[in-house]
Amino acid sequence: MNFFPTPLPGVLRIEPKVFQDERGFFLESYQKKHFSEAGIPFDFVQDNHSKSCQGVLRGLHYQIKQAQGKLLRVVVGEIYDVAVDLRKSSPTFGKWFGTYLTAENKQMLWVPPGFAHGFYVTSEQAESLYKATDYYAPQWERTIVWNDPEINIQWPLIGETPILSPKDEAGSLFSAAEVYEDL
Repeated sequence: MNFFPTPLPGVLRIEPKVFQDERGFFLESYQKKHFSEAGIPFDFVQDNHSKSCQGVLRGLHYQIKQAQGKLLRVVVGEIYDVAVDLRKSSPTFGKWFGTYLTAENKQMLWVPPGFAHGFYVTSEQAESLYKATDYYAPQWERTIVWNDPEINIQWPLIGETPILSPKDEAGSLFSAAEVYEDL
């Protein structure tokens, strides 16, 4: 596997080695030793699978306690995946990074604890798989509105308005959001 840093310290873009021939392909999506050597020494406790149609935007989600690190990959379609640094002591606090994850490119994104996460579906449909370092705890889940003017994420929107859940429509502004004081 190859691990590539991003402009946000701790967030990594990962390219697995893909072995492909006329039968199909094989790749190793996770190996604890390789991830630990790359600075990701976490144990994963939960796997999630989501399916969304084109134009769906999920996020920006995080848990203020029981903060989750997430390892994401797409197995069907394409998403634009985004991480936002919510670590108040970080030099990149409030900054974001986005990248395309596709079934074709087989890349992954590591979003460590201390970041909000969201994605936007650019293909007809997309299925994403992600591993989490802590359990889902709805009482600690928070949402920052996708179009916060201070963060100013440049989403590759198809049309003017994404499809949102009620929770995501009601997200708070970054300026009013709870953030991580000491992660």
